[in-house]
Amino acid sequence: MDDRARTGPAAAGTQLGPLAAAILRAAAGDVIVARATPPGRGAIAVLRVSGALAGSVAGAVIAPWPIPPRRPTLCAIRDAGGGLLDRALVTWFEAPRSYTGEPLVEISTHGGATVPAEVMAALVAAGAREAQAGEFTRRAVANGKLDLVQAEAIADLVDARSPAMRRAALAQLDGGLSAQVSALREALLEVETLLAYDIDFPEEDDGPVPRERISAAVAAARERLDALLRTATAGELVRDGAVAVIAGPPNVGKSSLFNALVGRARALVTEIPGTTRDALEAVIDAGDWPVRLIDTAGLRASDDVVERLGIEVAERHIASAQLVLACGDGRQALADAVRRARALTDRPIIAVRTKADLANGGGESRSVADVPDGAVEEVDVSAQTRAGLPALLNAISRRLTGDFGALSPDAPVVTRARHRLALGRARAELVAFEEAWREGVLPATVAAVPLRSAVAALEELIGAVGPEDVLDRLFRTFCVGK
Repeated sequence: MDDRARTGPAAAGTQLGPLAAAILRAAAGDVIVARATPPGRGAIAVLRVSGALAGSVAGAVIAPWPIPPRRPTLCAIRDAGGGLLDRALVTWFEAPRSYTGEPLVEISTHGGATVPAEVMAALVAAGAREAQAGEFTRRAVANGKLDLVQAEAIADLVDARSPAMRRAALAQLDGGLSAQVSALREALLEVETLLAYDIDFPEEDDGPVPRERISAAVAAARERLDALLRTATAGELVRDGAVAVIAGPPNVGKSSLFNALVGRARALVTEIPGTTRDALEAVIDAGDWPVRLIDTAGLRASDDVVERLGIEVAERHIASAQLVLACGDGRQALADAVRRARALTDRPIIAVRTKADLANGGGESRSVADVPDGAVEEVDVSAQTRAGLPALLNAISRRLTGDFGALSPDAPVVTRARHRLALGRARAELVAFEEAWREGVLPATVAAVPLRSAVAALEELIGAVGPEDVLDRLFRTFCVGK
């Protein structure tokens, strides 16, 4: 059969005149289309079309159509004039068994700049409009395919810069945090039910609900909220990376250490003091933790205006770091680096004796007592031979775990400020309820108001209710096509 043959409601799609095309666009309602793969040269580009009449829009440019659902089919893609744009694999997903919960078409064209753009233009001419950032996922939330926490997990998975962030995002996408929040919501709704029973039926044979029962249920819910909130700091570090700053005097091997840990030459290395003038940053893995490693200018007195600015930047990074790697190539240099770093921060400092492959660096004997005052431990490393680098990464991981707790792959963690704020609001409302209930001076109907507010905070967190401005801010951060 000629590949231009058409079947189905848009059989004459490639021959539509301007008026018919306009009518089809109006009838298509809000059908969206976007490229789901990055622009540029590549083997394949994926375009997605979603909406109630996505099949009609797709049928105007795709032959054969319709095709069997959920089965990739080789099709011809043509423009409104019948010109062949590409031969592509097309997959048709019927509602509600699609990512968005709507009828959805995925078109895998050849990559590059021209073919995907022309196929996109043909779909827009057939009645679709270009999707906004996050619009596919927003529709998935609206149609009950995902909740809001799972939608955020998709964005985190796309943005993941480390295995730890990937694992946390996948755990949220699987519904771990959502399940915990939903269980808390159900527990509070049960307390509301007990209060309502006591208010509406105070003289039933069973008697009033014991106040201790309500107090115990609310206290248990607050303890579960506290457990989730305790994961917030670690969760945000998993998402954003823990900041570890490499600090010390010039020419002790800071930039060489940075390059060795990153695995490639990012920092410029010379024998000239003051070469590093600005902070360089890269994300690495230290055990379970993603680490934002920052290389800074050498700490020393300087009359050079530009170098002095670089030193001030270094000092600000040290002051805000979660961990400092104070570097020196000898005992005195190491002690000076730790001393200067300690004056700027109260966070843990790991003393890193660099150039361990050289006699003046690694040839000196030391004991535990030799660890410079102010440092939690000392590690010898060589950027040239890579000796000591695993030990340094292990030391970083130990210190972060000691400060922020171990990361359990099975336990959900709070990874976003929005989560933390919503849980914090819910906890504050529970505390207010507990105080009012304990004092017993307010009628149950009044005392129950904070309880309803706590439930509302949890509902907003998972998207059971969602103010439009919250949704708008959230989905603007997504990439187009997701």
